[in-house]
Amino acid sequence: METESEPYVRLATLRQLHQVVADLNTARSLADTLQTVADGIIAGLGYELSAVNLVRPDGDLVVAAVAGSAGAEALMAGRVGSRVSWERRLAMGDHWGDLRFIPYTEGWVLDDDDVPQWHTTGPAPRFADEWHPMDRLFAPMYTAGASGGELLGVISVDKPRNGRRPGAWGREALQMYAFQAAIAISNARLRANMQRALVRLEREQQALRASEESFRQAFEYAPSGMAIAEMGGDQHGRLHRTNDALCRLLGRSASQMRRYSFSDLVHPEDVGTLLRTSAEGGRAELRLGRRDGTYVWVSLRNSVVADAADGPRFLLTHVEDIEERKRHELQLAHRASHDSLTGLPNSAELRARLGSRLCDRPAGSETHAAAAVGPYGCLDGFAEVESAAYGHGFGADVGPDYAPERGGEPAPDEYRGGPEAGYDHHVHTIAPDEETDDGIKGLAVLFCDLDGFKSINDRFGHHTGDAVLIEVARRLSNGVRDGDTVARLGGDEFVVLADGLGLADAEDLAVRLRNAIIPPIRVEGRAVRVGASFGIGWAACGMSAEEVLASADQRMYVEKRSRSKAGRRAC
Repeated sequence: METESEPYVRLATLRQLHQVVADLNTARSLADTLQTVADGIIAGLGYELSAVNLVRPDGDLVVAAVAGSAGAEALMAGRVGSRVSWERRLAMGDHWGDLRFIPYTEGWVLDDDDVPQWHTTGPAPRFADEWHPMDRLFAPMYTAGASGGELLGVISVDKPRNGRRPGAWGREALQMYAFQAAIAISNARLRANMQRALVRLEREQQALRASEESFRQAFEYAPSGMAIAEMGGDQHGRLHRTNDALCRLLGRSASQMRRYSFSDLVHPEDVGTLLRTSAEGGRAELRLGRRDGTYVWVSLRNSVVADAADGPRFLLTHVEDIEERKRHELQLAHRASHDSLTGLPNSAELRARLGSRLCDRPAGSETHAAAAVGPYGCLDGFAEVESAAYGHGFGADVGPDYAPERGGEPAPDEYRGGPEAGYDHHVHTIAPDEETDDGIKGLAVLFCDLDGFKSINDRFGHHTGDAVLIEVARRLSNGVRDGDTVARLGGDEFVVLADGLGLADAEDLAVRLRNAIIPPIRVEGRAVRVGASFGIGWAACGMSAEEVLASADQRMYVEKRSRSKAGRRAC
């Protein structure tokens, strides 16, 4: 029964409730907020003991705060009750709105579950609404503020100071306080999450700044060249940034480098190689132009980096100076394919060049075609052999239907697949008919043997003989066209390969070369002279390189024997 003083008690309680609710919003952390919730039960709602059970990420509830009893706090704080046990409690007893009251007559079944609790036994109540020590009262807290939301936690209270079970006003006050506590805890969690996110973001930004600084220093002070080029858009390939090492290598300032792309700097013969390597992981060895107009051999290694998650992509290129290594490789290749004394192609290189013009198909077969001759009579394919020997392999690729004699147009069937597939892209070489002089231009092989060289070697020594060989090589090289080949076969034997000659042309060439060799050669103040015998052979498909050389060698001996000894030797 309500007394006359109860309205005044309600007013005082309402003031206290307002104050403790206000205190909920002043806590600075989640832990402070939870303890303030527990303390507010004691200070504003008239209970001697309270506990806040908070739902953990795994669903179980942990005792996060206890107020009113140091012993209860020592026993319960930090202990965990399972979600199943809590759901069982919230489903039992009397439902006072959102509150759950489990009287001592029903709560005995909960004595042995895993929910942390603090209670003592006592005598039976003397009147109907007297609070029994085994009574349990819970105020669930939900994220949305009402029971329809997700369970946030449970406030458990005990020992009302007036010794009575709460009436309608007390229940309403406790339910209202649980509602406000749920809001305060949610806000505290949000603030805590935001603070953690801000701390994490600051750490990530610090790590990013440190990473950017490390990259900048590694980029700027790298001993080899580094460049960042744009990918996509109108400025695709434009150099966005270059380091000092690359600027020094190419003799240009950083501001000048930003005007170019690698395609502007690459050697014209290496453009195709550059385009094929403009992808992640691409590698290439090519030549880049310096400011003074010279070119330097470099090795490029590319990788693609993103400026942001969906931002522009850049091509990071590592540029290594390989000029010395390339020069060494070229020297080794030259030594392997050229005579160390005269600098002429050696026997192996001669056979390789000659073999590149020959196939196993005999002359006279239906699909034979005349050999293609360049504008200067050079041997088709010799330039490629020479280029490969020197490591220049960066020219445009030749397609499967390319035919030199047709100006790059698709070749007829005999040059492509089917039964003739073994001879794809090959221009067959045929020899002119020496009996009828049919006017065919062929590949002449002039075998040269020096006359009188052995006597010079014997009389004046190998030093003089070497000087004679060097001078003969020079005179032979000066007497042929740019595309022709002069090779030293060995000893005092030389071979000249000249394409696009008829019978009379080859004879005239042999005469000119013989006349070039005859004049005296001065060695250390002494004049010596040698003669030369030439044998003219003709290369043709169906012959091997050895057969062609043997034929020219045999004709050279025939020519040598046809002249008298005095006629062969120079005076």
